Formats: sequence, structure tokens, C-alpha cells
Amino acid sequence: MSGAAGPLPYSMRDVDGGGAYNNAKFRHRSRLKMATQALFTNSSKYQCGKFTVGKFLSLLMVFGLIYLFAQKSSDGFVSGELHDKVENRHTKKDSLKIRTFWRKPPRLPPRLPPNEIYKNNSLLLQSPPSEWASRQKKVKEAFEHAWSGYRNYAMGYDELMPLSRRGVDGLGGLGATVVDSLDTAIIMGAEDVVSEASKWIEDNLMKKISEKGQVNLFETTIRVLGGLLSAYHLSGGDKARGADSGVPVTSKRANPERLLEVSKDLADRLLLAFTSSPTAIPLSDVVLRDRTAHAAPDGLSSTSEATTLQLEYNYLSTISGDSKYELEAMKVLQHMHTLSTVEGLVPIYINPSSGQFSGENIRLGSRGDSYYEYLLKVWVQQEKYRNTSLKYLFEMYTEAMKGVRHLLVRKTIPNGLVFVGELPYGRNGGFNPKMDHLVCFLPGTLALGATKGITKKKAIENHLLTAEDIENLQLAEDLAKTCVEMYFVTSTGLAPEIAYFHIEGDSEGGPDGGNKSSQYVNDIIIKPLDRHNLLRPETVESLFVLYRITEDPKYREWGWQIFQAFEKYTKVDSGGYTSLDDVTSLPPPRRDKMETFFLGETLKYLYLLFGESNILPLDKYVFNTEAHPLPIIQSVEKISHSMSHPVHKLLRSYLVIQGSAAAKLVPGEGKPG
Repeated sequence: MSGAAGPLPYSMRDVDGGGAYNNAKFRHRSRLKMATQALFTNSSKYQCGKFTVGKFLSLLMVFGLIYLFAQKSSDGFVSGELHDKVENRHTKKDSLKIRTFWRKPPRLPPRLPPNEIYKNNSLLLQSPPSEWASRQKKVKEAFEHAWSGYRNYAMGYDELMPLSRRGVDGLGGLGATVVDSLDTAIIMGAEDVVSEASKWIEDNLMKKISEKGQVNLFETTIRVLGGLLSAYHLSGGDKARGADSGVPVTSKRANPERLLEVSKDLADRLLLAFTSSPTAIPLSDVVLRDRTAHAAPDGLSSTSEATTLQLEYNYLSTISGDSKYELEAMKVLQHMHTLSTVEGLVPIYINPSSGQFSGENIRLGSRGDSYYEYLLKVWVQQEKYRNTSLKYLFEMYTEAMKGVRHLLVRKTIPNGLVFVGELPYGRNGGFNPKMDHLVCFLPGTLALGATKGITKKKAIENHLLTAEDIENLQLAEDLAKTCVEMYFVTSTGLAPEIAYFHIEGDSEGGPDGGNKSSQYVNDIIIKPLDRHNLLRPETVESLFVLYRITEDPKYREWGWQIFQAFEKYTKVDSGGYTSLDDVTSLPPPRRDKMETFFLGETLKYLYLLFGESNILPLDKYVFNTEAHPLPIIQSVEKISHSMSHPVHKLLRSYLVIQGSAAAKLVPGEGKPG
């Protein structure tokens, strides 16, 4: 055999049995040797005097093969032809080595976009439950660090300026950070914070309410009233509805009776914004001390502010037994039901004097966002009446989401990110490829609307998802990815306040986020005036809801990356966290402001994202737009929504007096054609 001048016969090369030919490496080495011998022993063709370019190239090829074989022999290298013949005798591992041998290694390790990193869920499942418990503990530590800065330098003020180490009143002077933080502390079991915050509220808040001047109806309702009511519930005040929270009972608790007393006093003063208005649309501002209300200087109210009040007042009516709060709040949504819309979408300003919209600017960012959120959440809150008297709210929400998909959703170029743009001049005006970070509430709302708070798996098993639900759930996941990429496209890994998107036919370019390794660096434009980060919660809010509903661990991983970026760039050593002026530069310049919602929302949602799903389950609780959880009202003790109840009799009388067709739209009577 060793003297053979040619390759072995095919029958001999395929022998399975004893001898040297059982080993693929040995056969390949023999083959190379024979090929070399054949090349040099044929004197009639390969004499030195007749050496040609072709012969030289043949020699080069042979020596190249010998070199490659020598380099790869330890890895089991087999030629393509021989591999085909013995493939059935190789393990899967060997096969992978062979296939990857010819791939040229990158010069630098690639930085994959997050969706590619987590495409294979097996990578995510490597994080054990203990790891998530550890990460959740780190969020709690961040909350306590934020609180320590506030307590040490700004206790009693609305907000902390962590770099200046002082407090500032930007929300009416009611100690908004204290109240916004209390239910977060209860949920986390941060007992010292619970003790300090509840004592301050009991000792000071009622006095501040009676002495302070002007406050904004919306901000005070969602932050202060919402925070008080949620803390009341989680502290055991609402015994009939408190069993489903899953929040551990701690030794240090707030006094629920005092919280309810303060809530009612504050709400009674805020009601002046409703009762002082000539229409169902409340005035924007209240002077607490004087018990008066007035419109904003331009006479207009933000649509979102006027319509994002019902969860809080409905729940207060439930626990207090006084229907006046619910009556005033719900007539706003009843009035909205009478107004013309653009495929369910509405302008961002409304006039409380006329009750009509002002302008044509349509967007789901600032001044528009939570209107759509509360159409769904008020319907979710009142479970017993979803298919009867409050059905109109879900119909309004459904119509609006169809309008979003039809008029506002676009894709970027070159990589097809899905985003929600704006119509600054209405349906007939131009499309603006701009999306506020505030719009990142929408993925969570869409997911909640699709499954009503249960998991996607359970909804599918019980055949509860319509085609539209599935479409909305897909849009939710697509938009969540875009919101996350707004973080990962920047140098800091933190999102700007506003982003613009590159779309087909739009020649306007602009500066990118600074992270040149991002796949989407050419899809997302961040203009100089929009580069700030205010520690906003909307993206992590949606990640929390989507994780609960889809159970996809990538949402947790994304949330962890965002939390790490907050820790790296916004934490202040002396206490607290600060907003940033520019997320595209390193190190990022700091703004010296810790918003109340960082403790009330951002850290709360991150903590819940990393925790167990039986804590505040989404089919038992609804979160107000400031992340204060309130129980879904299921009890027969709930104020009846039948037309015989005084609330609806009063509502009907009010609408008749207004001389509006709205009288036909009272719950239970349907929407006119």
C-alpha cells in the first residue's frame, strides 16, 4: 500500500473494520503523502528545467494543505470530501468544529444588539432565581440610597437637588417625594423608610394642605392622593381587598386611618377644580388654602391631565362610601365620549370653558399619553361592570389603538424599528417621526389590554385572545424593543427625553446617540436639546408588564442593563440620584434634580420586575399613572353602576342640563349611531 501511486479504491476507503483506515486523520495524512509522491515521481512532467507557473501553484497548494493539516490536526480537521464520506462517524461537536473552521474570526469581538443577545432564551435561563433575588436586593439598596439623600438634605420638600444637597418645592410644597415613596417602601419591606415617611405624613401633611397655595390638579392627584390611597390599602386599611397583594406584612406600618383622613381632606379641596368648571372638564389648578380653582393662564387644560384622575377618585369613593368623588371624576370620561375623534385619537389640549378640543396636535407623548392609559385602566379597575355600564371605555380604547396602528406607527430605515410618531397638524398635516420617552408607557398598556393582566400562555390556553389582541401584543413587544434601543444606542446606556427616527422619504439626518457599535445608530436621531434624562420610568414600566404577561426573561435582562446604567452614571455618593443633561457624552453632565417618580415609579417597577409574579398580580391590581397600585374592585360593596344608583341619576341630570347629546351616552344606554 505504501508504494501505491494513486488514491485507494473507493471500496477500500469505505471499509469499516481493522487497520489504519479506521482513523480519518490517518487516511487523510496518507492521502496527502500519496499526492505529494505522485507530483514529484512523474519525471516526464516535473523536471526542474521545465518548471512552469502552474507547477509552482500546484506545489504551493500542496504545501499549504500540509501546513493547514499540521495546524488543525489536534482539532480533528477533515477535508470536505472525506468528511462527506465519514459524516455518520463524527459527533455533533466535531461537525460544528469542521463547519466553523473556514470562518474568518473577527478582529474584535462584536457587540450584538440586545435582541440578538437574548434571541436564544437558554442564555437567559442561566440566571437562577437566587440571582434575581440578588438583583432585586440591589434595587432596594438603590431606593434606600435615594431616600437617604432626600431625608438628609430635603425632608419635607417636594424634591431633592442631590448635587446642591438641598430641597426644592416644584409641586406645590406637599412633600411629594415622601408620599410618592411610601408605598414603594412598603412593597420593598424598607421598614426604616416606612417609619420615617409615615411619621412625616401623620405629623405634617394635613397642616401643609391647609396652608399651601396653588397646586396642579393632575400632579397632586396622581402623586400625592394616589400615593396616600395606595399606602392606605397596603397598610391594611382596606381589609376586604387586601388579601391579594402578596406584599409581606412588616412590623413597621403606616396608620391607615390617618392616611384616609388626609386623603379625604386633600380630595375635598381638589374637587373644586371639577365643581368650579362650567363644563365636565376640570380646571387645571387649585389653591388649597383658599379652596378655589382656576384655569391655566392660556385657559386650556392638557387632555391627559384632565382625563387621568378616575382611578384615584373611584377608589376613594369605594373606601369612604361617599360617591361625590367618583361622580365628578367619571363625568369627565362621559363627556369625552361625546366628542369627535380622529379614529379614536384626540388633540392634546382641551378647553374647560367650552368642553371642546383646542388645536389638532395629536400625539401619545406629553399632554396626550395617559388619556389612552386610563381609558383602559378605569375599565380594568371596575371588573364587575366591564361588560355593562363601563363597556364604552374599552370600546374607546380599542378604537384609539386601531387609530394608533393606522396613523401613527411607522418603521425606521435601515433596520425596521417600530415606533409611534406624531401628527402636529392633525390627520391632514405632515407626519413627524418623533417619539417622547413618555410614549414608552404604551407597550405595557397594549399588553395589559390584550390579556387583561393574565399571562399570554393562560390567555391562549383559554382561547381568550382575539386577532386584535394578538396584533396589539405584537406591537407591544416591537415598541418595547424600540424603547430599549433608545437606551442602548447612547454612550451612557440611558435614553434621551425625545428621539427622532430615520424613515423612508425623510432626508433630514441628525446626530446619533454616541454608541457606534449599536446596530441602530443610523435609525435613531437624538437632537441636542433632547439629550437629557430625567430618571423616567416608562420603559421599565413596560418591561415589568411585558415580563409578567409574556414570561420572556429578556425583559428582565434589559431592565437589569438599564438599572446598571442608572447606577453607573446617576448615583450621587452623598445620597440620591441625579438627572442628566446629555446621555450621548461621557462623562455625562449632571442636572442636579431627583424627580419624585424615580422612587415612586422607576425603582418600584424595577424591583417588581426582578421579583415574584404573585406580588401585586396584574389581574388583581391596577397601577395608576404614577405607579401607585390600587386593587381591582370586585366586591359587591362597590358602589352600584346601575342606572338606578344616585351617581348615575346625578350624572344624567348634569348632562341634560348641559344640553348635550351626551345625555344619550350615560352608561347602559349605548352609543348613538
